[in-house]
Amino acid sequence: MTVVAQEVFSSQAAPDVLLALRQIADAQGRQFQVVLDEALRDYIERQQGAVSSKHVTTAFASSLEEFDTLYRDLAK
Repeated sequence: MTVVAQEVFSSQAAPDVLLALRQIADAQGRQFQVVLDEALRDYIERQQGAVSSKHVTTAFASSLEEFDTLYRDLAK
């Protein structure tokens, strides 16, 4: 089992958000901190994915422009 270092921090959140996280943790038999960490990681992944998606979309559009004829021939 891998031990991950934890850092204590203080923040504020809307009561309904905290309640929802606590309910999820209880329903799944997991610790609140674990559910919160997962939620934060999911958020970070989505945000970083948005940047990656823009890069991929731009590269794809560029490729279509450059190789349009080739792609059409390959599709036949």
